[in-house]
Order: sequence, then structure tokens, then C-alpha cells
Amino acid sequence: MPTWNPKSQQLACFLFLMMTGLTPAFPDGPDENAARELHRIFEAEWDVWMENSPEWASSLGDRRFNTKWSDVSLAAHQRRHDHGKEILKQLKRINVDKLSASDRVNIELFRKRYELNVEAFQYGWYLVPLTQRGGIQNQNSTVDALRFEKEQDFLDWIVRLRALPEKIKQTQALMQEGIRRRIIQPKVVMTRVPKQIRKQIVDDPAKSPFYKPFRDMPESIEESRVNELQTEAQTVIRDDIVPAYKSFLKFFETKYLPACFDEVGVSQIPRGQEFYAYRARMFTTTEMTPREIHEIGLAEVKRIRAEMEQIVKDVKFKGSFAEFLNFLRTDRQFYFDNPDDLFQAYQDVGKRIDPKMPELFGKLPRVGYRVKAIPALLAPDTTTAYYMRPSADGTRPGTYYVNLYKPEARPRYEIEALSLHEAVPGHHLQIALAMELENMPRFRRFSGYTAYVEGWALYAESLGEEIGLYQDPYSKFGQLTYEMWRAIRLVVDTGMHSMGWTREQAIALFKENTAKTRLDIENEVDRYISWPGQALAYKIGELKILALRAKAEQTLGKNFDIKAFHDFILSNGAVPLATLESLFEDWLRRQAAN
Repeated sequence: MPTWNPKSQQLACFLFLMMTGLTPAFPDGPDENAARELHRIFEAEWDVWMENSPEWASSLGDRRFNTKWSDVSLAAHQRRHDHGKEILKQLKRINVDKLSASDRVNIELFRKRYELNVEAFQYGWYLVPLTQRGGIQNQNSTVDALRFEKEQDFLDWIVRLRALPEKIKQTQALMQEGIRRRIIQPKVVMTRVPKQIRKQIVDDPAKSPFYKPFRDMPESIEESRVNELQTEAQTVIRDDIVPAYKSFLKFFETKYLPACFDEVGVSQIPRGQEFYAYRARMFTTTEMTPREIHEIGLAEVKRIRAEMEQIVKDVKFKGSFAEFLNFLRTDRQFYFDNPDDLFQAYQDVGKRIDPKMPELFGKLPRVGYRVKAIPALLAPDTTTAYYMRPSADGTRPGTYYVNLYKPEARPRYEIEALSLHEAVPGHHLQIALAMELENMPRFRRFSGYTAYVEGWALYAESLGEEIGLYQDPYSKFGQLTYEMWRAIRLVVDTGMHSMGWTREQAIALFKENTAKTRLDIENEVDRYISWPGQALAYKIGELKILALRAKAEQTLGKNFDIKAFHDFILSNGAVPLATLESLFEDWLRRQAAN
């Protein structure tokens, strides 16, 4: 994830829910007053979320807060924490037994969201507001989620630009408090950030990433106004934004970076082991411990390795497994010489996949997706690809971002699996369908649970064989490489953050078991270092979906319908894994009865 877009990722919460059934617990039907109060809270809190996260609101097409940035001050974090506790009190006053079956699901998901947020506050991870993959240093990425169609859109952006120095100050204050409390990142990942900040410090304001909307303005705006708006934007960038970034760079290089940890692992922060166990629960939506997850990872690595070794035999390669991996990493037949050819290959694979979707799904989203290059500012320090959801009104399609930096290090054989994951039938299909669900609260349509979202996308990679992809044994090896990559995540994420592993140990495990290049491996390991626990969700989610499919196939036999199964899995939006399993059991009973 890219996987999932970094801005959205900061806003998603991840739940655990045990359900006892879906039949009503009352004889006279649901209480309309209880339901009305519950949905009043849902709607009011949605507006609070939008106001607290203006960048997210803008990305969804909600223009009410287009002149604002999220308030990340210490006082705002405390205020939101107190507000979360108050919402939990309000929810407690609602009689769950008087709600419909669907609303009992809704309230439990909503409550767990706030419970986890309240629990998180004590660990102070909000004092780590940026990583090498995103933060205030690339705040200009907000541009890509905005629509610039009329003069007011440009005026709003200028107002927003004027307010940016205050957010930079707030970010610096958080990091200063993080230094004091020793809630910080390791040096190895933070050393990537200064060059990212420097890209914002431009001599010519017209070359600033923040100026991007003004380079090609709509013809509907009068030329005189175009010139005025461009001049005003350049003035703000030169007089306000560039000086603010210069000051932030000085702070980062002279104070923050020297204070960062020399070793890796979140266990170094106060209560680090406890915090990581919380993150494991949050991201996987299970109660599994880091040790249990680690052991699952080791078992999966062993299983996938056996399948990979079989392919080495099938292609009659003369040499060891390590030599085969080196062959894949170094032989020029597997790589492109320029970014244009690499980009065209991504587009071509999409054209092969898209027409096959009706074979696997009864319902497809109305909104489409596009393929775009990852911005050059971030490309050297981020992953191979990631996805950005469509706008809520469908006017902006979903976007599959691909990394064209150093095409000579990005193998052809991974393109099919990656496209299945990030576009269709992975992230785009699942997220766009969730956004189009009717009669469902917006907090369920527009926010996600990583174990489900990434678990589905990893499961989607396995569907390549069912639609005729992976005909080449090397592309099949690429798919296994991606699955191995997610299995190794379980081992190295828990290893580095809970068991004292070093960065080099994590890199070595990747090199021993995958054909990924050193560039990709280092970027991935550094991602896990700076984002503890998130990488655990993929494999755990995939294993759950695979288990549910196996049970459905066994129970229904010849009556198993792959379209019906997929449509069911996607019919409730992103939910915690235990919720998914409970809903599945109810669906399977109905399928068997029919």
C-alpha cells in the first residue's frame, strides 16, 4: 500500500466483535426511538469526523472544509479523546436489545471503534505524526484528492495554503513532546525525511508541488483572474510556506533526528510491548498475541516456500533456490529499461483483467478506476503501488498508483498479482462497492478495517488463476512471491517490534525467500518499522476469507456458486473478521436451506 492510500490509513480504525446471532431479541419489533437516537449519533459524529479531518472530507467530495487542515495540536488530541469517552457514555444509554439486527451490528462496530480510539490515547502514538512514507512533508498530496473546477476551488486552496504554516508548527510541537516522552521513530527511517522536506523549499514558487493546480486552470475562469490567482498563490508559497518548511527542516535535522532511536522496534517506547500487543489486536481485529501471529507466519513461509521450489523444478532451472532468486533479480528479460514501458505494462494487464470480472462477481461497482504514476516526490521512499478510493459522489474515479522510479529494479512478473491486489478484483472493486452500499451508515461505507480490506486484496491475488492469468510460470512465481511477502510480514513485524529482531535480520529473511529486489525489500522493511502492526492484517485477513470459502465449498458441494460467495463477502462493506464469520454462518445456513 500501499496498498491503501496513506491519508485514509491514518483515519481507519480496526475492531474485534463477537456476535451471538442476528435474530431479533424482542417480541414486538424494534424500538423506533432507540434506532432514531442511534442514527442521530451516527450522523452527528460523521460531521465531527469531517470537521476533524478536513483532508479526508475533501477527498470524499465534501467541500465544507476545503479551506482547513486537521487540527493536530496537543489540545486537539486531548479534546478528541474526551469527546470519544462522552460518545461511549451516550451509546451506553441505548438499549441494544431494542434495536433491529442490522442496527445491533452497527452499534457494536461503532462502539468498538471508539473504545479502541480511547484505549490508544494512553500510548501517545499521536506524537509520531509523520513517517518516511507521508506526513507534513508531503502535505501537497491533498491536491490529488481535490477538484479544481471553478474559481472558488482555487480561492479555497489559497486560504488553505495560508493556514499550512500553523499545521507545520503543530506537527513540530507534537514531535517535540515525542522527544520528551521518548515516543519517536528509529533513525534508519527518519533519515529519509530531510530530502523530502527540501523538495518543498523551492526558489521559484511556480515549481512548488503546492502550486500544481494553478499550472493548468479551467478556461471558464477569465484570464485576468487566472493571473491574479496565480500571483497570489506564488506569494503565499514564497512568503509563508517555504519559510515554514525551512524552519521545520532545521528542527528536524538539529533536534528530532539526533533524538531518534538507534535501534528498530516500537518496544523501545514506554510500555512498548503493551502498545504493540494493542496494535496487533487492532489491525488484525482478533485477540491473537504477537507470538501466535509470529508462529502462523513461520508456518505460512514454510508452506509457500515448498510451492515456490516446485516451480523452480518445473522450469528445470539448474541451480539452487538462492541462485534462482538471484536469476530473477538480475536477468534483464524480467525488467523494463524505461518508466513509459513499465507504465504501459500496468495498463495492459488491467485491460486483460477487467473483462474477466463478470465471471467471478454478480455485482460490480458503477465507478471505474485509473492508473497513475506515484508522484516523484515520494516514489524513491515508498512501496511498489497503492490505491486511492473514488470521491463519494463518483466524480473522481479510484486511482491505482504505480511506482515508476528505477524501472530497472521493478520486475515484470509481479505486475499481474499487484494489479489484482490494488485495482480489481482487489481494493478498487471492494472499496467502490462498499461506498455504493445503500441503507448503511456512512461510517461503514467510507471507513475500513485493515484485516478485511487487505485480506480481501490478498485473496484477490489468488483469483488470477481462475481468470486465466499466471500462464507464465514466472508470473505464478511472482504471485507466490507476493504471498510469501505477506507471510514474512507476520514474522518480521512481530520480530522487530516484539522480539528484538534487527532490520538486517528482517531483510535477510526476505532475501532468502523472495525474488523481490533489494530496493523493494528495504522500502518494505522500513515501512514495517515506522508503521508497527499494520502489516499483520493482510495474511490474517486472507486466511480467514480462504477458510470461509473452503467451508462454503465443502458444505454446498456442487451448489457452491463463486459469484454468490463473492457478492456475499462484499455485501456488508469492510467489517472485523469475527463479524464477517458470524454473518457468513448465517448466509451459509440460508444457502444450504435453499
